Amino acid sequence: MMGVEKGAAAPLGRRAYIRSREGCFPMIDQPGRVFLVTDSDQPVPGCTVSRSLADGAAGIVRFSLDAGTDISAEAYPIPKLLVAEFGQMEVALPGAALSVPAGSGCVVPAGAPAGVRAVQPVVYLEIEITDKEQSMDENIKPGEVFALSELVPYQEGRIVNRDLVNTNAMKFVVMAFDAGTGLSPHAAPGDALVTALDGKGVIFYEGQEHPIEAGQSFRFAKGGMHAVKAVDERFKMSLLLTLE
Repeated sequence: MMGVEKGAAAPLGRRAYIRSREGCFPMIDQPGRVFLVTDSDQPVPGCTVSRSLADGAAGIVRFSLDAGTDISAEAYPIPKLLVAEFGQMEVALPGAALSVPAGSGCVVPAGAPAGVRAVQPVVYLEIEITDKEQSMDENIKPGEVFALSELVPYQEGRIVNRDLVNTNAMKFVVMAFDAGTGLSPHAAPGDALVTALDGKGVIFYEGQEHPIEAGQSFRFAKGGMHAVKAVDERFKMSLLLTLE
């Protein structure tokens, strides 16, 4: 990723680029509370901003772009999964311009130059698939836009789980809970970020209940005891889990 370090001179025009590295799910996203991604990553007028959520084999970066700003097309030797969390972006690939709204994503194939433009102020995740033992859902086709909530169906009395990315370093999963179903209490094996995609659910974390609904997020710290339940209605969520 090209850019300038925080505090250095920025490029001319509306493409100022601020980079901040604060470690894996930094304290700005405190565990144990419901929040919006714009609480900690509000787009800055005239700028593009990024901060690393996880380094190493689990390369995860969150970008926030003001409307009209862009990231120039660059090619990388590894595939990347882009997930819009807020707003709307356009992903430019060779021969295609993909409109990616909040709650949707696309896969950029290895070696393909890809640029991102903010149609509206946008916040999105860039997940690098760097693990040689990587496993990406082969039904997710590079260069196609998909809505996360549409990747898993509801089934009566069941929890439906689908791994989009599963490596030694991280997992990105979407889940659908029928009303009345839930996960029993267990300890998080690593730092985790949950984002509600559809309906309403309840997260039980360290003895406290946290209602959550579509568009909101919640963070588990490694080792944190938690459970997830769809108490009164059906519920879908994504789970981004680091395992390092």
